Amino acid sequence: MQTENKSQSPPSPYYRTKLRGLYTTARADAEAECSILRHALDKIAEIKSLLEERRIAAKMAGVYSDSDPPRKTMRRGVLMTLLQQSAMTLPLWIGNPPPLCGATPASSDYVAKQGDKVAARVKAVDGDEQWILAEVVSYNHSTNKYEVDDIDEEGKERHTLSRRRIIPLPQWKANPETDPEALFSKDQLVLALYPQTTCFYRALIHTPPHRPQDDYSVLFEDTSYADGYSPPLNVAQRYVVACKENKKK
Repeated sequence: MQTENKSQSPPSPYYRTKLRGLYTTARADAEAECSILRHALDKIAEIKSLLEERRIAAKMAGVYSDSDPPRKTMRRGVLMTLLQQSAMTLPLWIGNPPPLCGATPASSDYVAKQGDKVAARVKAVDGDEQWILAEVVSYNHSTNKYEVDDIDEEGKERHTLSRRRIIPLPQWKANPETDPEALFSKDQLVLALYPQTTCFYRALIHTPPHRPQDDYSVLFEDTSYADGYSPPLNVAQRYVVACKENKKK
């Protein structure tokens, strides 16, 4: 349009109308492309859900394929790789962030589905309580309790827990470039999965993600350091959830 209208400033009504038409067409094309991409992502999610249902059915029946061995015999390195892949492939939400997107919590009546990953507060062997990464086996609506498996001891360590001991993990990544309010902010207290483990510990947000593919930088509570916190460590959005406990004194 600049080439056709070099001598006119501001542009004539004709060119303003033409420019408006070009913008309208470009927006319609972008919305159509967005719709196609969302449809494709829905199909991918559907396929992943079907694969997860088959895996759970096989686990419940005690049958495992060579490509999906029981977790209780899975090498730790393999498990850590799977957890990392799960974090990397967490879909990015575009638009107004819904519940379970980034730091946006689940609704009060939300019930996690079978196979969903959650942070679960359980009693350890020594009697202390800890937050672990777990997988939902079932939910009893009459007792309002979950049955979950420890992700690190699948099929071996099963826990029956009330809803207040379960925190659903994010199902979508929030986009820091468009929805920074859907992310935890600096110095906010959270529960974060300690790298190369399956346990969540209290931490402070050191640096929120700047780009969609970035991790959080967090400071874990650690009494072995003079200030009570570890050096900054990276944790994916997938494994950072709100901590309802008070900040330590």
